[in-house]
Amino acid sequence: MSIRTVEEQLALVLAEVATLPSERVATAAAAGRTTAAPVRAGVDIPVFENSAMDGFAVRFADVRAATDAAPSRLRVVADLPAGTAFDPDLGPGEAARIMTGSPVPTAADTVVPFEHTAGGLDDSLGEVAVLVPPPAPGAHVRRRASDLSAGDVVIDAGVLLGPLQIAAAAAAGVGELEVTRVPRVAVISTGDELVAPGLPLRRGQIPESNSILLAGLAAAAGADVVLRASVDDMDASLLAVLRDAQDAGADVVITSGGVSAGAYEVVKNALSGDIAFPKVAMQPGKPQGFGRLAAGPLLFALPGNPVSSAVSFEVFVRPALMRMLRRAALHRDVIRLPATTGWRTPPGRRQYLPASIDRSDPTGWRVGPATAGGSGSHLAGGLARAEAYAVVPAEVEEVREGDLVDVMLVS
Repeated sequence: MSIRTVEEQLALVLAEVATLPSERVATAAAAGRTTAAPVRAGVDIPVFENSAMDGFAVRFADVRAATDAAPSRLRVVADLPAGTAFDPDLGPGEAARIMTGSPVPTAADTVVPFEHTAGGLDDSLGEVAVLVPPPAPGAHVRRRASDLSAGDVVIDAGVLLGPLQIAAAAAAGVGELEVTRVPRVAVISTGDELVAPGLPLRRGQIPESNSILLAGLAAAAGADVVLRASVDDMDASLLAVLRDAQDAGADVVITSGGVSAGAYEVVKNALSGDIAFPKVAMQPGKPQGFGRLAAGPLLFALPGNPVSSAVSFEVFVRPALMRMLRRAALHRDVIRLPATTGWRTPPGRRQYLPASIDRSDPTGWRVGPATAGGSGSHLAGGLARAEAYAVVPAEVEEVREGDLVDVMLVS
C-alpha cells in the first residue's frame, strides 16, 4: 500500500463520521456542551430602559441649565430600587431617586448621578440640587434592546458552551438549549509490557499511560469516556474488551498499540479483516488504523508510543469528535511563531513536534521543542512540557533558528 498524506487519511476519516442527534438541556447545566442549533433571545437585552447609575431620574429640560452657582432644584417624589415595578408620573420640577438597574420612569428621559448633586446619597430624598447638567437627553439610560432584541441570535450553532455563552443565553431569557449528544468513547491500551502506574516493574515492563492520556484527551474534547481498559497482546483479550465497549454504547473506540509491523501486533492481527491499516506520511504516527466495527462504532487504532498516540489523536480523532458534535471549527487554532532553535525534520513526512512557547517577550512569542530529545515518539515525559505542536511540512528538511513555524495550540 502506498503511503497516504495526512489530508488523504483525514478525508477518509471524516467521510465516515456522522453527526450525533440533539437533545435539550437546562441552560444552567449546559457547560461543555455544543449548540446544535442557533440560540435565539427570548427577551430583549436590556429587557426595559434602566438606569446605568445610582442617582435621580429626571426630565432633561429641568436640569439642562444647572450650574454650581445656580443649581437646578427638584422635588424627589419617588424612590426606585432595583426590581421595582413602580412607574411614577413626574411633573415639571420633579425627580425620582433611582438605583442602578432600576426601570427609568416613562416620564423621565435622563439620569443624573449622585456625584453631580449637592447632597449625593446622603441627602437624596425630599429635594435635590443638581450642580452638573447631563451632556444630552438619555444620559446614563440603558435603552431597551440596545444589545439584543427578542428573536436575535445570541449564540450560533456549533459553539462550545462556556460560562460566558451560558450567561448570555440566561440573560436573554433562554431556559433550555438544544445541544448535540455527547459522543461516547471507549479507550483501550494494548501490550503485554504494560503495568498500572505505581506498581513494581520487572524487566521489560513499563507503566501504562496511554489509556489515561487518550481518555483525558477525549474528555477534554467533549466526549463521555464510557470505558477505559488495558489488555495484553492476545486476540481474545482485545475482542472481549471490544464487546464490552459496544455493550457500553460506545460511538468511538480508540486503541493504542498493536498496529505496526511486528510479530505481536494484536490490533492489526485481530481486526485486519474489518479495519484498514495504512501508513501516513507523518512523524510521529506513521502507522494508523481506522474503520468501523461490525456493531457500528468507529475504531481508531493508534500507534503505541505515547507521543504518537497524542499526535494521532489531535490529527485524526479530535476532528472526528468535533464533526460528531457539529462543532463549527473542527481543528485546533494554528499560529505562526519564530523558532527558538533549529532542529532536523524527517524526510518526506510532516512533523508534529511537541513544543513549548516562550512568552518572556509578550510582543514576540517564540516556539521550540518541549524536550531536548526532539520529536522522539517514546518521550512521554516531554508531554508534560508540551503546550503545542510545531507542524513542519514534509518538504522542509530542516528548521533553523528564527524560521517561522506553524504552531497548533493544544492548551
